[in-house]
Amino acid sequence: MRVLSWFAITGVTAGDMPLWLTVPFALLLILIAAMPLSPAPLRHFWEHYYAHTAIALGVAVAGYFMLRLPDGTVTVLHTVHEYVSFISIIGSLYVVAGGIHFQVKGDATPCDNLVFLALGAVAANLIGTTGASIVLIRPFLRMNRVRASPCHVVFFIFIVSNCGGLLTPIAGPPLFLGYLHGVPFFWLIDKVVVQWIATIVAILAAFYLIDRRAYRRETRLVPARIEAPDEWRFEGGFNVLLLIVIAGAVFLPDRFFAREIVMLVAALISWKFTPKFVHDENHFSFGPVNEVAFLFIGIFLTMMPALGYIDQHGADFGGEKPFHYYMAAGGLSAVLDNAPTYVTFLRLAESTAKKDLPSGAPDRTPAEAETVAAMRANPAEARLIVAITVGAVFFGAMTYIGNGPNLMVKSIAESAGVKVPTFVDYILRYSLPILLPILLASGWLFL
Repeated sequence: MRVLSWFAITGVTAGDMPLWLTVPFALLLILIAAMPLSPAPLRHFWEHYYAHTAIALGVAVAGYFMLRLPDGTVTVLHTVHEYVSFISIIGSLYVVAGGIHFQVKGDATPCDNLVFLALGAVAANLIGTTGASIVLIRPFLRMNRVRASPCHVVFFIFIVSNCGGLLTPIAGPPLFLGYLHGVPFFWLIDKVVVQWIATIVAILAAFYLIDRRAYRRETRLVPARIEAPDEWRFEGGFNVLLLIVIAGAVFLPDRFFAREIVMLVAALISWKFTPKFVHDENHFSFGPVNEVAFLFIGIFLTMMPALGYIDQHGADFGGEKPFHYYMAAGGLSAVLDNAPTYVTFLRLAESTAKKDLPSGAPDRTPAEAETVAAMRANPAEARLIVAITVGAVFFGAMTYIGNGPNLMVKSIAESAGVKVPTFVDYILRYSLPILLPILLASGWLFL
């Protein structure tokens, strides 16, 4: 994946990006949020034609880019390349993780859930937020099969799918892009580990209070619990090796789609050799990954104008403090995919740092690693890198579309028969009243 800003890819000059071109992206977000709440005929229409709608809006924007904007074809091809990389890792991890089955023992108490989510936050840094989400969501739902609720799904997304993955480039696309952009593998850990711990503990505490209250109420109302399996069982163990292969493939050279090919081959091996009964026990289907694939191709293509406008006019918005970058990168990561948002804001920070580089330093791509190195050497500018990274990672949890695994976890939970919040309920009942105050406090205290 080439790590360039939107400008560096397209060569479009300031003022060329019409703001009205962001309307298809806004319309797609509105449809994703509103259609599941609409009357039955409209809802059923959306369920059958959401893929056609997303692709049509994306193609309309891509067509405008290719026909009307300088180097617009290059931008579209780059976006498609990023999408192929995105869906390759999402899809391959989904298939491989679908071949791993945990049978868990007993009915989970709030303390059990607390420990499980804490371990999931750690796992997100070892196998990525996508890998951890897909491997762990099914066991988590089974642990709570008697009383699984929207709260369990939402806090799993908060912790495992997003906020947990802040420490290593393996954890998620924003950190991996930072690694390719010149941020050393272990540079970020000691800068964010205290904030990571404090934020995860705060979210876990909120979850524990809610889950304990629900558990006590349900125990009184339903004293006879459903008997659970009396032993732990783990099946499909060879898929763990395939998960390691996929994680390692992330660091292959970006040539001839080598990363994507290795990931897809791993998925094919998993699908071919995983015993059928393992997939049956997981209630495995391609429905969730199909939904993510179709919605996100629309999102990737329609958000090109939004990213372009930010890249052109972001410097005019003001704000030079780390907290400003944290909120700006985070706020947009909530509604845009957090990987390109991270790159865009890092580029804005670099544009300031480049003013201090020696005259004659090469411009654009050749100077990117040098620019980031200069920023890391300057404590004030290093804090900007930290703020952008933390904002992109944390705020990806604010909506279902802030990060790829979110929508997939939602779909897996729905396919397991668990009630999940709608797009609007997720924001109004959980993100705004619970997560946002924690993230604001986290940014204010540490940035």
